[in-house]
Amino acid sequence: MVIVACLLLPFVGLLLYGMDRVEDWLTRSPEPPRHAGARRLRLIAGGRHEPATRSGPDRRSSRAA
Repeated sequence: MVIVACLLLPFVGLLLYGMDRVEDWLTRSPEPPRHAGARRLRLIAGGRHEPATRSGPDRRSSRAA
């Protein structure tokens, strides 16, 4: 009987390890989908970093002095 217990010990160890892995797999939280990347809000086409300058005929200059 001791010989049978010693022979079954590695199988019981593998069974416990496998059950632990399955339990961790079943209880983990779902990950976000791969296609959901970082969302960026682009309000201005091109996303310039420098301030925009006015140009054209409706440009008005002030001569206050």
